[in-house]
Amino acid sequence: MLKIALMGDVMLGRYVNELLPGMLPGEPWGDTLPLLHAADLRILNLECAITRYGKPWTRTPKTFHFRADPSVAEVLQAAKIDACSLANNHTLDFEEQGLIDTLENLDSAGIAYAGAGRTGEEAARTLFLAAQDMKIALIAYTDNEPQFAADVTHAGTHFLPVSADKETLSEVGETIASARQQGAEIVIFSNHWGPNMVQRPRVEFREFARAVISLGADIYYGHSAHVFQGVEIFQGKPILYDTGDFIDDYAVDPFMRNDWSFLFQVVMDGRQLKRIDMYPVKLSVARVELARGEQSESIMRRMEHLCDEMGTSLRRRDQHLVYEPA
Repeated sequence: MLKIALMGDVMLGRYVNELLPGMLPGEPWGDTLPLLHAADLRILNLECAITRYGKPWTRTPKTFHFRADPSVAEVLQAAKIDACSLANNHTLDFEEQGLIDTLENLDSAGIAYAGAGRTGEEAARTLFLAAQDMKIALIAYTDNEPQFAADVTHAGTHFLPVSADKETLSEVGETIASARQQGAEIVIFSNHWGPNMVQRPRVEFREFARAVISLGADIYYGHSAHVFQGVEIFQGKPILYDTGDFIDDYAVDPFMRNDWSFLFQVVMDGRQLKRIDMYPVKLSVARVELARGEQSESIMRRMEHLCDEMGTSLRRRDQHLVYEPA
C-alpha cells in the first residue's frame, strides 16, 4: 500500500518567516509530524517564494507578496516533504529572480517541485517521484495570475484556464498520456484554481475535475480557496476539490474558518483507491496541530456535510474521517 500525504497551502513568508528563527524546524508542523513521517510520499502547495531578492512584482496590481528566507528549507526537510507544487499565484511575488532563487533553494535542499520553471517547457515538465517501488507522476497547473505564466523567454508558472473546451482537455490528456508512456503507475493532477473563501466548487469546476479523471488521472489534488471543500469519488478516483490551508499567518474569517483544515492521506494499492484518511487540523500563526474536542467535531461535521452533498459517505475512526470504497 502506498500512503500519499497531501496538504493545502503552506505559506512560510511574512510573519511566519519572522517567527521561524525562534522555532525548531519541526515545530511548525506540530503533532502532525508523526503522520507525515509515516507516509510514503508528502506533497504540498508552496504559497511563497524562497528568496532574499527584495523587489516585489509590480507589473500588474497585486495586494500580497510572500517570500521566505532560504533557511525555511529546513522546515520542509523536517517534515520530509518530497515535492511542492509551485503552480500558484505567489510563486512570482518577487519577480522572475525570486522564482529562480526558489528553484535553486529547493534543489539545494533536495526537495522536488512541479508547476513552475525558468521557461515554459520547464514549467510544464511532469515531475516523477518514486515510493514503494512505484513511479508516481505529479502534474501541476494553475488558473491563477495568467501574467505569471512561463513562456519561451520568461520564468513562470504552468498556466491553464479551467475549461472543458477541446483544446484545454487535449493538452491535459496528452500530458497524462505522456506520463503513462514514461512509466507512471499513479498520476496526481495538482491544480491551484478558483477564487478564495468558497466552500463549494462551481459546476464548471466539477465538470473539469471529472474530465481530468476521465482522461486518466488517479488523484485530483486541488487548492487555492483557503478553506477545504468536499471530496468526490468519480469513476473510483478521488477528487479533492480543495485541501485548504496548512501553515500560514492569515487573518481568520469567523464563519469560513480558514484556520480549519485537514491532512489528507490517500492510500493506493497500485492504481486502486483503498482509503482516504482525513485528519482534522487547527491552524495558528506559523503552526498547525491536530484538532481536538469540540473544534475537531465542528471540522469533521463540516466535511461530512460537504461530502454528503457529493454522494461521498465518510466514517469516523480514531478521531478522524475515513472514506473506503464499498
